[in-house]
Amino acid sequence: MLEGKAALVTGSTSGIGFGIANHLAGKGANIMLSGFGDPNAIAAIQDDLSKQYGVTVAYSGADLSDPAAVADLMAEMESTFGGADILVNNAGIQHVAPVEEMPVEKWDAIIAINLSASFHTIRAAVPQMRRKRWGRIINLASAHALVASPYKSAYVAAKHGIAGLTKTVALEVAQENITCNAVCPGYVMTDLVRGQITDTAKARGISEKQVIEDVMLAAQPTKKFVSIEEVSEVVGFLCKDAAASVTGAILPVDGGWSAQ
Repeated sequence: MLEGKAALVTGSTSGIGFGIANHLAGKGANIMLSGFGDPNAIAAIQDDLSKQYGVTVAYSGADLSDPAAVADLMAEMESTFGGADILVNNAGIQHVAPVEEMPVEKWDAIIAINLSASFHTIRAAVPQMRRKRWGRIINLASAHALVASPYKSAYVAAKHGIAGLTKTVALEVAQENITCNAVCPGYVMTDLVRGQITDTAKARGISEKQVIEDVMLAAQPTKKFVSIEEVSEVVGFLCKDAAASVTGAILPVDGGWSAQ
């Protein structure tokens, strides 16, 4: 389905990003992994994906909070694959605290990685996609692009910003066979969410079990975590030609959370 296409998936050395990279590789796309982690583990991921699916798998450890490093990453996409056909902005960080206690450096880091990095990758990817006359930009937002939760001022602000960025870019490239959409998962059990459970328990003075049952899954009518596979399948659909008219969409995959 995606043979000959090249996909950059940020934050793809673990969690949702790895699930998406694995899914796209399985459809025939060459992959640029991006993220942090143990070099040996990342090399093993590259080797496994390459052998399993017969695709080329490259890796960049670019610091997405640094615009110059993002520019270098996009230049590497150009030199390695002739540019990005598919861009999945997935990388993200989180910090949970009341707004008056939110460290300024945490606010700045979350905005830089969760919002500004997507601007910088998109800014460089659009000319590459225009030359190819085809492109898919998929921003991993969150249910928090649609609704808010206490103690997440920076994260919610960034994800609402992603929704606006997505719509704007979609309009700008609408006639060029390029789409731009945002996928908005509810709670997915990843390392990031495990960290949120611990931080939220401390912030609210409750147990981690209570955070899961009374805070996280209380928001999702299905009362279960969204799976990485479910999110990956939605991303995969958006890459199909069948999704050519789906653009500017903010797509919840949140167990009904944002329907309330």
